[in-house]
Amino acid sequence: MPTRIAGFRSVDVLIVFVTAVLYSIAWPTLPVTHHVSGPLLPIVSALAAFPFVLVRINPALGWAVSALSALVIPAVFDRVQGYDYPWQVVHVLVLLTLLFAVALRSPRSVVLVSWLASMLVFFAYMPGSDGIGWSVGLSAVVMFGLLVRWLVLSRRQLAQQEEVSELERTRRTILEEKAKIARDLHDVVAHHMSMVVVQAQSAQYRIDDVSPAAAKEFESIGATAREALNEIRGMLGVLRSDGQPWQDAPAPNALDLERTLRASLEAGMDLRWTVAGPVESVSDTTGLALYRILQESLSNAARHAPGAAVTVDIMIGSSTVVMTVRNGASPTADVRETIEFDSGGNGIPGMTDRARAAHGWLHAAALPDGGFEVAVHVPHGVTAPVAADDLA
Repeated sequence: MPTRIAGFRSVDVLIVFVTAVLYSIAWPTLPVTHHVSGPLLPIVSALAAFPFVLVRINPALGWAVSALSALVIPAVFDRVQGYDYPWQVVHVLVLLTLLFAVALRSPRSVVLVSWLASMLVFFAYMPGSDGIGWSVGLSAVVMFGLLVRWLVLSRRQLAQQEEVSELERTRRTILEEKAKIARDLHDVVAHHMSMVVVQAQSAQYRIDDVSPAAAKEFESIGATAREALNEIRGMLGVLRSDGQPWQDAPAPNALDLERTLRASLEAGMDLRWTVAGPVESVSDTTGLALYRILQESLSNAARHAPGAAVTVDIMIGSSTVVMTVRNGASPTADVRETIEFDSGGNGIPGMTDRARAAHGWLHAAALPDGGFEVAVHVPHGVTAPVAADDLA
């Protein structure tokens, strides 16, 4: 980047300096090339050198002034005997520089006009066959300017694309962070709030001598918790994205499955479970997927079938782990409403994504008796990092 000197760029100072040098050369050498009277020497010399000052500000205007003076000077002033060229060397250098600047910066139509007009001027005034050679040289100057122009434009477009790519990467990072927040809300907050709903709705059956007022208060707590869960699902619709960031925090595994089951039982859920096989042999990836699916399945059962019995069967084989979560029909909820509501949220798609990320599959469907079943089959020893925990 050019520096600034007293409000001007250093390149502008350089252009003015070069113009002054060219003018200081053109004035004393003009009598050597043309018959010009003394009072007109500074004016004719200025026509040869001063257009250079416009090379950065307005090269097309500078070229027009220089080309017009190139037409006038040979017609008005005779050349000194022995000097064959129609213009001073300074004039030729300035005209060529301005033509290059026009090819570099001006619109294509202006470049075309400047090129053709310059060739005609040189072809008309240059002696003998020199006009043809100069026309070829002018064409080379214009082509070189256009090549430099296209190179600069391509570099600029490449920089713009890189900037767009950087913005896109930033946007994707933001979306991934939103997705992580959504998963945390869904996997943690929703699960524990579901336990609050279960405890509130089952309190009058678990605790003796619950007064009608207390029972009504528990029902109010359950209704408020369910409303909060609905608001969380609305937030997930905003925060959910297609990003798949990595899991970088310590994650639960298969050893935490029974802890979750016991916590749900203590919360008042009518829950029974069986675990067959060595839990400690299940890989962390598979264990994490099973943990999140179990957590979501219990949350769904608590929300959509309160009071219903839930059974969980976990079978750990030599190559596959099969987990089935089955709940009965809710004593209070309408079966049709429960099924439709359960199949439309983020829970089942999220569980399916987790199973697929662990190289397994998941089946979730309503049962003929009005209950619901979630069955997941995952390989026993997947060791790749789990993308499933980054999906909700």
